Amino acid sequence: MSSLNINMELKKIYHEMGLSDEVLKLGEEAENALSERFAEIDAVAEYNQMKVLHAMQECRVAEQHFATSTGYGYNDDGRDTLEKVYARTFHTEDALVRAQITCGTHALHLALSANLRPGDELYSPVGKPYDTLEEVIGIRPSAGSLAEYGVTYAQTDLLPDGSFDWDNIRKSINERTRLVTIQRSKGYASRPTLSVDRIGELIHFVKEIKPDVLVMVDNCYGEFIETKEPSDVGADMIVGSLIKNPGGGLAPVGGYIAGKKECIERCAYRLTSPGLGKEVGASLGLNQTFFQGFFLAPTVSAGALKGAIFASYIYEKLGYKVIPGPGESRHDIIQAVELRTAEGLKSFCRGIQMAAPVDSFVTPEPWAMPGYDDEVIMAAGAFVQGSSIELSADGPLRPPYTAFFQGGLTWNHARFGILMTVEQMKKDGILSEF
Repeated sequence: MSSLNINMELKKIYHEMGLSDEVLKLGEEAENALSERFAEIDAVAEYNQMKVLHAMQECRVAEQHFATSTGYGYNDDGRDTLEKVYARTFHTEDALVRAQITCGTHALHLALSANLRPGDELYSPVGKPYDTLEEVIGIRPSAGSLAEYGVTYAQTDLLPDGSFDWDNIRKSINERTRLVTIQRSKGYASRPTLSVDRIGELIHFVKEIKPDVLVMVDNCYGEFIETKEPSDVGADMIVGSLIKNPGGGLAPVGGYIAGKKECIERCAYRLTSPGLGKEVGASLGLNQTFFQGFFLAPTVSAGALKGAIFASYIYEKLGYKVIPGPGESRHDIIQAVELRTAEGLKSFCRGIQMAAPVDSFVTPEPWAMPGYDDEVIMAAGAFVQGSSIELSADGPLRPPYTAFFQGGLTWNHARFGILMTVEQMKKDGILSEF
């Protein structure tokens, strides 16, 4: 079939799936305008792909490493080799990569609780952390929080322009400051995502003040977006979820912590038991999926990043505030779009859900999601529940009613999802014209 016939048939399919010529034209304009930017993303993806491949080859990954283990999981060579691959890729001394880590919040709690002791202070120099960590820390009271175990918390907000408040950071670090936590991504905030270079600058600053302080970086949504990771610029631990970037869309569960050997050892003892640590933890047949997902992660993350920039371009053109803008540098896969009204946010999420391969017929509704202070609406017709490397969008029902869009296992799917949001908002009377 000729390219002309393919294009005609493709347009026919798009029409059948709900896209109008007007919206398709808007998408073509955006894609053409972003072609140079997309080429830069492809170059970063190629670099990171070779970085992962090199690590796998150096660790001599073999078919035998795909074997399963059950029960205690003693002598699981595949699990242990996977952790070596993560450590080699992220240039760390060790890593903990386990299916028993249920989510990103769990991984972060694990890293914090393993490396803090009663009387220590946890400090954030980048403002309040992501909503689900509030109960972990004890900002909002919860059973088992760090506050219940005698760990105090302090923070310094970013300045209005998004820069670090160097003077107050210096004043806040004290003799009890044991661990500094840095959230790379914006979470449900409007601040800029932090680049690896900015994170490195901040780490250097706090370690000049207190050389023995530990620095943990919440790396969720940021893996493989740059050619460097926070572990390359001084982070003692980087933490993330396997159902985000590093799982490549294949991992059905899991999380990772990579960093200094003594930090990872404490994390392993906290995850399992003192005296057992990394020696136990069955892989339950997931080793091949984890290896393959990590191998695909740079390419999958690049497709999601293209989708985020595409969304930024489209919605800025439609007159909405977008963070970051289409021309700004990118350090994670999240795109924030301020939709101004609750109905706008709901309509956007309905469009994402309609573009899903799974549960496309379902209508997302706000609900009181565990760990959040406001009702949250989530659109995610995903192969893996809650997988935000897959096409998804969510946001709390509070002004300015921001949709946080991310994911798309392929660039084509991410593109389609955003165009479907435009169609849905037109249908709901929120967008009257372009």
